[in-house]
Amino acid sequence: MEKIIAYVGMDVHKNSYSLCTYLKKEDRVLYRTKMDADLHKLLTYIKEVQKELGIKEDEIICGYEAGCLGYSLKKALDDYDIKCIILAPTTMLNINNKRIKTDKRDAENIARNLGLKTYKEVKVLSERDEEVKEYIRMRDDHKIALTKIKQQINGLVLRHGKIYDGSKTKWTKAHIEWLKKIELREMVRVILDEYLFTYNQLTDKIERYDKEIERFSQEERYKENTNKLKCFIGINTLTAMSILSEVGDFNRFNTAKQFSSFIGLVPKEHSSSEVVKRSSITKAGNNHLRKILIESAHCYSRGSITQKSRTIKKRQEGNKQEIIEYADKANERMKRKFYRLIRNGKKYNIISTAIARELTCYIWGIMTNRIA
Repeated sequence: MEKIIAYVGMDVHKNSYSLCTYLKKEDRVLYRTKMDADLHKLLTYIKEVQKELGIKEDEIICGYEAGCLGYSLKKALDDYDIKCIILAPTTMLNINNKRIKTDKRDAENIARNLGLKTYKEVKVLSERDEEVKEYIRMRDDHKIALTKIKQQINGLVLRHGKIYDGSKTKWTKAHIEWLKKIELREMVRVILDEYLFTYNQLTDKIERYDKEIERFSQEERYKENTNKLKCFIGINTLTAMSILSEVGDFNRFNTAKQFSSFIGLVPKEHSSSEVVKRSSITKAGNNHLRKILIESAHCYSRGSITQKSRTIKKRQEGNKQEIIEYADKANERMKRKFYRLIRNGKKYNIISTAIARELTCYIWGIMTNRIA
């Protein structure tokens, strides 16, 4: 007899789980319920389903959308030898009526996607990768806060008629000294000093975080790959470690296009019959990686096409010759493409996105040793 597989769709929230079971062979949804977000209640539900259907533990597959619970629920179920899959929301089919959205319908949609295999699974990172990823994201949150504080300081002094010499670069030592010495009304001076205190705190923290990330990069699991990635223009230690900790295993992507799709840098497509229409990128992927790779792509708009900077030469030291040659070829090609598109009148942001997509392909190549 063909083995019965029960697919348990779970629409999970902080305080509640909505569950249902889908039997693909019978195309039937049953045992709908809603419960508190309690692992023991969830395990009881799964045991009841097994008992009712007369199936074994390996004949039940649970799944939920990637969201606020991260990997925690999957890891908890794995400890009880219950197979659990995290589904990437942007890859799932919406089988139910799009006009009606409830937790029960979402659970059914997840269960049906599990049964029909109309989804892509979210890769669970190793504990170390997850820790480093969270640390880097924490560092980036502080960087966003620092940018906000700078804007607030600039706005404050401008509102009170103080303008720094426009020919000089801001946030240098000279600019900070100017901010400390400008004459303002007593209360405004207190406010500016408080802002500067926060600015100094955040600057010191980010410097400390960067040193810690540099230390992470020297760990055996990261060192070689970090050095490889730093051969590309626009990728420093922080960017390299972000890529490595967010992706984990690059070999799970069979092609460079799959890797670009994971980041959301492939174009949308609306095709019918012989008409093929492509538009902007999908943005259906890892937002964090997409942002940092587009920022890296901006670096290809600067410098000579054929001349290698001292910074890049320094970063490439210690790598194998074939890795350096591959990166040099990629760097030159992407610079030529950037300048050519600029001359053709393309918008800067569109060019940066196109270069970022090409950069992801080269990254996939160097990380999977496909550099021929």
